[in-house]
Amino acid sequence: MQRLAHIIRTMQPISLQEMGDVKMMNRIDTKFLLSKVQLLTAFAMIKDGYHVQTIGGQAIAPYHTLYFDTPDVAMYTMHHNRKLHRQKLRVRCYRQNNTTFFELKDKNNRGKTKKTRIPVALECFDNCLALPEVSDFVAQNTPYTVEGLLPQVENFFNRITLANNELTERVTIDSDIRFLNRHTGLENHSMTGLVVVEVKQDPSLRANSLLINALRQLRIQPKRISKYCLGTVLTNHEAKYNRFKQKLRYIEKELGIRN
Repeated sequence: MQRLAHIIRTMQPISLQEMGDVKMMNRIDTKFLLSKVQLLTAFAMIKDGYHVQTIGGQAIAPYHTLYFDTPDVAMYTMHHNRKLHRQKLRVRCYRQNNTTFFELKDKNNRGKTKKTRIPVALECFDNCLALPEVSDFVAQNTPYTVEGLLPQVENFFNRITLANNELTERVTIDSDIRFLNRHTGLENHSMTGLVVVEVKQDPSLRANSLLINALRQLRIQPKRISKYCLGTVLTNHEAKYNRFKQKLRYIEKELGIRN
C-alpha cells in the first residue's frame, strides 16, 4: 500500500473537527466491494476532488468494533431475511485517540441510516453492557434489553475517511479486515485484502459523486454487505447465509480474495 500512502500525501488534509460538518448521522449509504488494486486506480482518479481526514498527521486510522446480538443472532437474521427496518448494536473504539462509543445503527424502510451513540470509557469496552447508561440507551432505542444480548462478532480494520471538496459527502474506506467471534471462538483473517468503500450522503444534498462516477467508469457497481454480517457468515457456521452466497462468490471470483 505504499502507492496509496503516496497518493494520500498529495491530498488536502481535513481535521477531525472540520470533518464534524459532514458527520451525516442521518444519511443514505452506498457501498462498494473492491480489491486493493482497484482502490489504487480509483484513488488516482478522484484525489483532487476530496480531502483526507488526518489525526496527529496520520490518515490511516485503526478501528476496533464489537457487535452485540441475541443468542440466536436475531439482528443478523433480520438483515439476512431482507427486513427493511433493522438495527445493529456495537461498541467501537477509534484507536487513534482511543475514543470509544456504544452505538446504534438504525436503518428504516426508506433506506435511510441513522446512527446514535453515547460515549463510554475505553476500559469498559468489554463490559459496556453492564453500564447503566448503556442499559438505558438500549431500552429506550431498541426492542431489546442488555440481559438478552451477547458479544458476537469482533472486527479490526484500518479506515481512511474522505470528504469531498464541497463538504456534502463523506467516504469511508476500510481494509485489512479481520474477525473474531466471541461466541463461537472462530477467527477469520482471509478478508484482509478486501476493501469496503461506503459513500455517505445527506438525502437533501444528494448530488453527483465524483467517487461513485469513477467506480462506475471502472465497472464497479454498488454491492451491499455489512461487516457484521460478513463476519458472522465467516465465523458462525450455524447462522443462515444463503442470501450472502452470491456476494461471497463475487469476493472470491471477481476480487480474487478466497475465504
